[in-house]
Amino acid sequence: MVFDLDLIKKIYSEMTGKVAAARKLTGTPLTLAEKILYAHLYEPATKAYQRGKDYVDFAPDRVAMQDATAQMALLQFMTCGRDKVAVPSTVHCDHLIQAKVGAEKDLAVAIDVNKEVYDFLSSISNKYGIGFWKAGAGIIHQVVLENYAFPGGMMIGTDSHTPNAGGLGMVAIGVGGADAVDVMAGLAWELKMPKLIGIKLTGRLNGWASPKDIILKVAGILTVKGGTGAIVEYFGEGADNLSATGKGTICNMGAEIGATCSLFAYDEKMSSYLKATQREEVAALADGIREHLRPDPEVYADPSKYYDQLIEINLDELEPYVNGPFTPDLAWPISKFAEAVRANQWPERLEVALIGSCTNSSYEDISRSASLAQQAIDKKLKTRAEFTITPGSELVRHTIEKDGFLKTFDKIGGVVLANACGPCIGQWARHIDDPNRKNSIITSFNRNFAKRNDGLASTHAFVASPEIVTAFAIAGDLTFNPLKDKLKNESGEEVMLDEPTGVELPPKGFSVDDPGYQAPAKDGSKVEVIVKPDSQRLQLLSPFTPWEGTDLKGLKLLIKAKGKCTTDHISMAGPWLKFRGHLDNISNNMLIGAINYFNEKTDTVKNQLTGEYGPVPATARAYKAAGIGSVVVGDENYGEGSSREHAAMEPRHLGVRAIIVRSFARIHETNLKKQGMLALTFANKEDYDKIQEDDTIDIIGLETFTPGKPLTVVLHHANGNTENIEVNHTYNEQQIQWFREGGALNLIRQQFAK
Repeated sequence: MVFDLDLIKKIYSEMTGKVAAARKLTGTPLTLAEKILYAHLYEPATKAYQRGKDYVDFAPDRVAMQDATAQMALLQFMTCGRDKVAVPSTVHCDHLIQAKVGAEKDLAVAIDVNKEVYDFLSSISNKYGIGFWKAGAGIIHQVVLENYAFPGGMMIGTDSHTPNAGGLGMVAIGVGGADAVDVMAGLAWELKMPKLIGIKLTGRLNGWASPKDIILKVAGILTVKGGTGAIVEYFGEGADNLSATGKGTICNMGAEIGATCSLFAYDEKMSSYLKATQREEVAALADGIREHLRPDPEVYADPSKYYDQLIEINLDELEPYVNGPFTPDLAWPISKFAEAVRANQWPERLEVALIGSCTNSSYEDISRSASLAQQAIDKKLKTRAEFTITPGSELVRHTIEKDGFLKTFDKIGGVVLANACGPCIGQWARHIDDPNRKNSIITSFNRNFAKRNDGLASTHAFVASPEIVTAFAIAGDLTFNPLKDKLKNESGEEVMLDEPTGVELPPKGFSVDDPGYQAPAKDGSKVEVIVKPDSQRLQLLSPFTPWEGTDLKGLKLLIKAKGKCTTDHISMAGPWLKFRGHLDNISNNMLIGAINYFNEKTDTVKNQLTGEYGPVPATARAYKAAGIGSVVVGDENYGEGSSREHAAMEPRHLGVRAIIVRSFARIHETNLKKQGMLALTFANKEDYDKIQEDDTIDIIGLETFTPGKPLTVVLHHANGNTENIEVNHTYNEQQIQWFREGGALNLIRQQFAK
């Protein structure tokens, strides 16, 4: 089945004219990203847009939402006044399935435990014309790649890893739920025109190196914030040599460098994947406009002229990488990793190895890992670490079972988990004797922040390709280098692992009995969406209060967060995922993972009204009950990681009026703006040091809040001294209006009420 074929035909029929108009407007040859962006403007452009400066209105082709974020997105959408979504949209039930013992039992438990939420999502999807993918169908990004992504398209998804679709030449951008509401309501979606980072790939991968190693290396070069505000565009002969799913893996992890999205040009590999996933018509259409689905020849000839930053990687020389712990940009080539493990005294014994998820669960990945598992059997090697496999979708799972790979994994003790996110997002009931003991795990996932996978601060999580993870599972030792080290087998012989082998696409084709898709009702007007008034999982939303029209005075410092403060630190996943549809309940996790600058502790801050120390959410609630607003202060790249808008909605709900930081991650800054919050940055980053624990804070200049004009923050210290510091912002006129009206959704309601 090909979804939205008429839509794709329309987009392709208009592509030639739109690209020509963009080329005339800019007066220059175009990169692929520029072609797609200009072809998806909400209104025709009258000028060329400046990268990194101009806010631009876009019209994405579709919206995808995973179950954890869909709850809040759709709770917001149902209040906006529309009776149906304006663009094709889908919901994917993948986040709420906890990995514990294995796929069958874990899925059954999830369906029972989450019945209220699944019923809500199913019914609200039915009512508003949204496609629904049931629990067990697969992870949003993999399902999008298999069914919806198409070259030259543009979509948004309420998950930061939506860029997976870049592997099929689609601009796919992770956003918060409020952004999804804009698009589903048929309104313009605003984005600052991205800068462009070009990554030229030469040569061809060989040996143990895999597509995952490309993005692991790139993460080491760009760091977790190096891609902020930019589209990363891969090109060159090396790019064309990669499989479509390999390209998807690279794009997926682009979220870990802060990239707006990542992108590859249309080529034969993409065409083959489209055909293999029963989308021959899309491949034929793409072939017809191939020149518009790749950068112009002049860009290839002299890329430094057309990208804001250029990186070159020779795939012939690329080593496998292992990244971590605690951050995805700490990149170690395998030749140096053992030395790093010993030098840093990271636990050498590997306890768990996990492969799969939304990124590395392709047929190619699994086949290469299975080749190593078969070697372990043939060479009489015993797997020395726990080993789990997470298929990305039912399509992949059914096919790898049919082709015997699951049986191979079973023979070495591998446990197949549900087609869901599981350990990657903290939905993992890990079996460990002592949760406080330092320990090491390795995954083929993307994120490895402290407490991310299993909720344990003591767990050192590393990221590598599925092949390297499988090799480590066999060895059980992080100082093992599979490229040169031998292992002792059960017969006492020393043996080496051979290079992994695999195939891009299943030789006998993909197959599936039930992919897990539920089409919406043709007429949803009579469908009732039920939210029980006493539900602990779901809560209908009330509009946030508009700005009072004056400067904000007498605000209390809630917390000064020290160092890395990701969306996981602000709104943890794991056990808290069950409250993603209930704003008040989930707000009890607000900033409980952030480190308080003043005492180096988590979830312990001073209540200035009582002088006592207590949890962050409780302290915020105390200020709110007293009619006092509060302020959160943060460090660099605040809000890194996930797209979860709960990290913005929770502070808003608990009375926080402003977030003042050294720098923001893109999605989080936008989410704050959407919810009517003040997202401010220190004009002088050293002013972060001036914030004291007992500060009362004023924010001055709001009555003349203007794009490009700084605001003033007045710090009233406990000793009676005051200090004025300057803070910057990136608000445009429309975003300032969101602030004044109490959030973007309030404006949408007004619009549809007319």
